[in-house]
Amino acid sequence: MELEGVDDLALHLIFAKLSPKDSAVAACVSRQFRSSASEDSLWEKFCNQDLNLTDPIDHLGNLIPSFKETYKVWRRAFGMYPWPLVKRVKGCWDRLKNWLSTNFPEALVTLRDGASEADIQELENTLKVKLPLPTRILYRFHNGQELKGGYVDSIRGFPLGLIGGYTFYGQTVNVYLLPLKQVVSETKSIIRDLGFSRRSKFIVVASSSTLTEKVFFLNCASGQLFVGTANLREDGEMIPCVPGALINSVHECNAEQQQDAMLLWLEEHVRRLENGIIKLRETKNIRSISLFPEESPLCSAAITNGVRVRASAVFIPELTDLLDSGGNYQFAYSIRMSLQDEGCIINGITFNSCQLHLRHWIVLANDYLVSRVDGEAVIGEYPLLHPGEEFVYESCSSLYSSMGSLEGSFTFVPGSLTYPKGSPFEVQVARFPLQVPTYIF
Repeated sequence: MELEGVDDLALHLIFAKLSPKDSAVAACVSRQFRSSASEDSLWEKFCNQDLNLTDPIDHLGNLIPSFKETYKVWRRAFGMYPWPLVKRVKGCWDRLKNWLSTNFPEALVTLRDGASEADIQELENTLKVKLPLPTRILYRFHNGQELKGGYVDSIRGFPLGLIGGYTFYGQTVNVYLLPLKQVVSETKSIIRDLGFSRRSKFIVVASSSTLTEKVFFLNCASGQLFVGTANLREDGEMIPCVPGALINSVHECNAEQQQDAMLLWLEEHVRRLENGIIKLRETKNIRSISLFPEESPLCSAAITNGVRVRASAVFIPELTDLLDSGGNYQFAYSIRMSLQDEGCIINGITFNSCQLHLRHWIVLANDYLVSRVDGEAVIGEYPLLHPGEEFVYESCSSLYSSMGSLEGSFTFVPGSLTYPKGSPFEVQVARFPLQVPTYIF
């Protein structure tokens, strides 16, 4: 063969252009090829290229003697699954863990090691279901969360849920991913309580750790993810969480672009975290992922006379009643108000404080006026703003439609209500959407 006369450096460059499979095949041709195909630097490239590995470790983090052996270990561990899907799932977990490592390390440590094939088989036998391929691989990498320690109280639960949540009217929601053993126990309990058929293919995969019941169900037959509504206990009512048209080939190993709702849901969540659409919120030294959007167009922002107001809302499926003939969609909204560093400026005069007195809201559904709300204070408080401080409050609104908006204004006085230093002025709250999203968290 002509290639046998090629020096080792040139041969290494040629092998670097091949795929791992082609390199393994070429290694069978001659001793020289076998030597070139066995160089660990080549397999380091393959491990980095396919699995984004910089160290020779297996999927549980155990150190392996070489990159070549590492690649073999990975292929053996996931040989029953489509390799492109394995790479995609690993990429999703890697992105989430990178974000957690930088921003929320206390939640990163709650991720459990991956489940074994035996663990998954035991769940399937017990619940008489067949997990969609993407969900199986997700659990092979990480078997949900271990919420040990960090418990606050029955209202706030564990704030370290990877999906996060929101607060309104003193209620807190914080959703975490269930480990397989809890999937089994929660599924048995809820299916019994709801009166579902034993042939039901629904399993519980995520829920809130707080008193507020919010439960996510995976339909193992269709691959769709659902969340319970206010009628879950009485009528088993649920809402799909992912666009159904995106779900594809959830049980077929040889099909292209296998994706179930669980994988799509988690990938979308990671995208929102990476892009700063949702962020961490800290309250009384307790940090958690807040689902209130922080970026336009889902979050509005306006500055009036030095007062900045940001506003956004999140859909609350667990309180929504789709059986109500008039429609009853529930939304929580978050208002963040602050005074700019230069203070409050009225007619060219600067004040170092101002205090909220009145609120004015306009609620729209499908661009039609639903109601106007006028009153004193917000959630019973009259926030006094100073530069460098932010006042945040959450409240709730209902609509008869799945799409609407909220806008309005706050009446402030410069100085304070007790010692006003000028005439009242209006601060705009720019319109922000109240809408059922395509992805529900």
